[in-house]
Amino acid sequence: MRYLLNALYVVVLIALLPRLVWAGMRKGKYREGYAAKLWGQVPRRGGSAHCVWLHAVSVGEVNLLAPLIQQIRACHPDWDCVITTTTMTGFALARTRYADLVVCYCPLDFSWAVNHAMERLRPDLLVLAELELWPNLISAARRRGAKVAVVNGRLSERSFRGYRRFSLVYRRVLSQLNLVAAQNEQYAERFRALGARSAAVHVTGSIKFDGAQTDRGNPATARLRQLAGITSDDIVWLAGSTQPIEEELVLRTYLALREEFPRLRLILVPRHPEHFAITRRMLDAAGVAWQRRTELDRSGSFPAARVLLVNVVGELGAWWGTADVAFVGGSLTDRGGQNMIEPAAYGAAVSFGPNTWNFRDVVEAMLAADAAVVVRDGDQMAAFVRRALTDPRWAAAMGQRAQLLVRGQLGATQRTFDLLETLLPAEAPATAAAA
Repeated sequence: MRYLLNALYVVVLIALLPRLVWAGMRKGKYREGYAAKLWGQVPRRGGSAHCVWLHAVSVGEVNLLAPLIQQIRACHPDWDCVITTTTMTGFALARTRYADLVVCYCPLDFSWAVNHAMERLRPDLLVLAELELWPNLISAARRRGAKVAVVNGRLSERSFRGYRRFSLVYRRVLSQLNLVAAQNEQYAERFRALGARSAAVHVTGSIKFDGAQTDRGNPATARLRQLAGITSDDIVWLAGSTQPIEEELVLRTYLALREEFPRLRLILVPRHPEHFAITRRMLDAAGVAWQRRTELDRSGSFPAARVLLVNVVGELGAWWGTADVAFVGGSLTDRGGQNMIEPAAYGAAVSFGPNTWNFRDVVEAMLAADAAVVVRDGDQMAAFVRRALTDPRWAAAMGQRAQLLVRGQLGATQRTFDLLETLLPAEAPATAAAA
């Protein structure tokens, strides 16, 4: 099976090569980590301590795993933690956030690459975030005696249908999993239907709720608020994880409301760094006074511009704490939505578009609790912001309901950690060979 998969991967890679080269030239993507991705040339781990290899695809998964990594390190400081990512942005964030840990690119699912990486890292436990079911990687881990777990397991109806088309492969893959910590019973049942052992599947809730900060006075947010010169009189409308087409609607709404509401301030946090230049050109074309986030560190203030472009990666979670009114991007496009838990946890009045299948259960819970509003176009976006500004009690009540919802979902990290602990013995084997 592994040789068949290798051949399939080579064909796909060759077919995608022109697009990858073009993306590398135009957007700076796919320029790093070839030795690790193609050959498994990851750092060689020494010592005999237990090793937990945690794989986070990109920025979202790196942030998602933060509370779980914190729990592992707090309870087992003698364990080695290795973090792998797939994207450049995820790698950069992981290197910054976990500077004292081994961070590297994950090998592609070629058998030779994953085998070499397993030999060098020697993990006892491979932890995959949400839905990273790579057959050769999982098989290589099991052959070396490592346990394999999927945490914060999510399996949408669309993904379920896709995997079911290749049931011959994925039934075998899922049967090898030692643990599936699913976000809810519906996802758990889909994992079972695809071949995961019933005894290995548990419902733990979503770790995403545990990673959310609820205190607006936290040090990171307080520092950003001071840097940006945000006062108690200001009303901050923050649009985060946005795509360019969404930013156009956001800016149009801001321009329509700024004269009527002079204390309104707009903070734009695009989803992808390669979109920063597009957003800059849009702001310049609109003739609006604006400032870059990177300029705040130099100036230490936000004296003239009422619009701020956050042109750095990894700060959105803290910026949400400055928001009174929020729009969560990737939801008016085909991206499937981004994390709306963070602004909800801070008690902001939250809005997003109708395309939120990546967070279907979170959205259903928020809408059922009247803790968010769906905006389907620019007109509805403007109407939502206007109502939040003219009826602050309505906006505040919505934010309170959102915050209460998040607080009521806490505890998934502890439940997941308790299950992971059962997969490893309390002590590392004394005879384990150092590399």
